[in-house]
This record gives sequence, structure tokens and C-alpha cells, in this order.
Amino acid sequence: MIKAFLFDLDGTLQDTEVLYVKAWQRAYQDRDCLVSRDEACEYVYGRAKDDVYELFRSRFPQAYPDMESIEEPLARHFNALRDMQDIRISGSIELLDRLAEKYPVAIVSGNSRREISEAITMLDIGAKVAFFLGCEDYSPGKPDPACFLLAAQRLHIPSSQCLVFEDSEAGVRAAKEAGMMCIALNRPGTPNRDLSQADHILADLAEYDPIVHSQRAK
Repeated sequence: MIKAFLFDLDGTLQDTEVLYVKAWQRAYQDRDCLVSRDEACEYVYGRAKDDVYELFRSRFPQAYPDMESIEEPLARHFNALRDMQDIRISGSIELLDRLAEKYPVAIVSGNSRREISEAITMLDIGAKVAFFLGCEDYSPGKPDPACFLLAAQRLHIPSSQCLVFEDSEAGVRAAKEAGMMCIALNRPGTPNRDLSQADHILADLAEYDPIVHSQRAK
């Protein structure tokens, strides 16, 4: 029986993965370092921020010598892109609201705690989220299961009784290696990812029904 639900943030609750891809690209373009969209997607999707930086740094070691040096340009480009559109994924937020009425709900993200806090305020879900974990809280990042195992520990609930909502291959792998059930969100128009390890794949999380999916999982 599922007793708690864990949500990824980017690409699951807010449509920001593509914005982060563009922001990282533009930050490196500022230093005359060109990265294709496909390469940037490979570096960014489903990874913790520190891990993304290490991938870029391994290719362009002189561009930004440490994580602190890229924070300002990355935030500037991301905020400019974010302010141009509504990034809320309404079906996912609807599901979070519905589940939070009966179950503990947490957010487990590779973003910084500051970024997650800002997103929770923007999405107006603060009253529904029991707690959140950011990249400062665990190591290593997804696809390692450390983040989800820590969430289960804080909930005092066995991993087998937690269900994860994810949108990336790394996130799905992390959830399954933590011994959790995982529902993958694969919205139309998003980049191709291998989500085959997920227990179920949905185009809209509003379609999720705890009773129906728990019966299918048996």
C-alpha cells in the first residue's frame, strides 16, 4: 500500500527543464563556449545542479572555475526565460493538491533549496508540501537513489510504500533503485527519454488514480 508521494520539480511540476537547458547554453555562450541543444539536454535533464556543472566544467574547464562563478549568469538567463511564459504544469499541480488531502507529499529535486523554495511559492503549494529536499541535502545526485532513500527516512515510511513522480531517465532509475514505485510523466513535445523502467507512463499526471494504478501494480 502506498502511504506517501514524492514529486520531482523540474519537468514534473513546472515546465523548466528546457529553460535550464537554454540558460546553461547561454551562460556558456557568454564565454564563447558553444554547446548544442542535444548536448545540453544530455547534460541537464534529470541531473542535480552540481552534477550538471561538473559535466560542463569537464568540457570547458576555464569558462567558470567554480560553481559560484556561474550562479549569477545562470540565474539571470533562467529568470529572463521564465518571465516570458507560464511554467506551471497544471495537471501535476492538480494531482499534488488532490493527494495532499490524504497523504504526505514531498518534493525531491536536484535544484538548490533556494530555487525549490521560490518554485513552491510561485506554484502556491507551500501548504501542501510536508518538506522538500534539494541538492545540498544529499549526495550523489540522481540516478543514485540517495535522495529518495533520505525522503523515505524523513517520512518514517518504508521505501516500498513510497511512490515517485518523475520525468527523467535519471529520476526514474533513482526511484526504482530506491525500491519505490515510479510513475513517469512524458508530456507531448518533450525530448525523448528512456522511461522504460517506470511502472507506468502518463502524458498528464492528472490521469493518475491511486486505486487503479495500485491494482495494476499487483
